[in-house]
Amino acid sequence: MKNILIIMTVLSLLFSACGKDNYDQPTSTISGQVSYKGKPIGVRGTGEVVKLQLYQEGFELNAPVQVYVGQDGSFKSKIFDGKYKLIATNNNGPWLNSTDTVRFELKGSTTVNYEVTPYYTIENVKLSLDANQKLSSSFTINQVFDNASVNYYMLLVSRTAFVDDATNIFRKDYQDGKMEISLSEDLSQLKEVSGSGPLFARVGVRANAGDQAVYSEIIKIK
Repeated sequence: MKNILIIMTVLSLLFSACGKDNYDQPTSTISGQVSYKGKPIGVRGTGEVVKLQLYQEGFELNAPVQVYVGQDGSFKSKIFDGKYKLIATNNNGPWLNSTDTVRFELKGSTTVNYEVTPYYTIENVKLSLDANQKLSSSFTINQVFDNASVNYYMLLVSRTAFVDDATNIFRKDYQDGKMEISLSEDLSQLKEVSGSGPLFARVGVRANAGDQAVYSEIIKIK
């Protein structure tokens, strides 16, 4: 009797697993970017810390689909066809807390951009590494929101094309109140810099009000 019960339990689990495998997988795609005046906003791309929320119309009680934003401001998610609304996650990202809702109907694939108002943007970025392993950088911090204040800005270097405040081999923060920035840092003591392989750099600005920094584009310096 005991053996029969074990066999029935195993068969039940097998049938249950087969049933799960028979569910259709989403094949439609939403893609786009988080932007300001049509230009993408750079964010931290690792750790899935910056995200939007996607709700299917008519299913308000369901948990939203988390749409993670990449370091270049882009996002992409596979979902089922239907009517959706895309909103920002509350108090998340280097921009003013947004309640804007973008509604769209998905049939196969669609591109949806989500406009935000960042506290700051970063412009005129130049990053270079000379033969003596000296890193030079210049950029402009542009204030978008009048009541924003800079907590700090940072200079970052990584061995991969993923560069942010958590993924780097070099990070230095500055709190000097400047908006026109010119920096020079000696990286010769870092073995990763003197060794072979590429290096990538980026700058970021963290506003006092934001939970994340806004970032520049990533530049290959070696």
